[in-house]
Amino acid sequence: MHIQRVEMLTDEVFDAILRLIPEIGTHKPLPTHPELDALIRSAASTLWVARFPDEHGPIAGMLTLSIYQVPTGIRSIVEDVAVDSNFRRKGIAKALMEAAIEHARAAGANGIALTSNPKREAANRLYQSMGFEKRE
Repeated sequence: MHIQRVEMLTDEVFDAILRLIPEIGTHKPLPTHPELDALIRSAASTLWVARFPDEHGPIAGMLTLSIYQVPTGIRSIVEDVAVDSNFRRKGIAKALMEAAIEHARAAGANGIALTSNPKREAANRLYQSMGFEKRE
């Protein structure tokens, strides 16, 4: 498996993101090419993809990490974690999360937040196994 930060919007990346977003929920709007390009060029947000089985494989998962300054420090939030249903149970989401945690820590963030639909039971089990705490 290969985890990488997306530095440039290619057709492959764009098509993969459009394919992966419905894995989060069918109600999620699909981004336009300009919107996704703006995300990739953003100073506050980074888009990460997972290729499987190695750096030459197809894009099998994605994650967005935002890091931002508030008066009390640097914060971060993980959003839109998605893994292609054909590649589940291979450690892809965990590897993406580990890359995000490492990147946020290196940026000085003193915490990482995320939200997840309670219906995404496997995802919530993963997050809790990684030390995230469930909040009501």
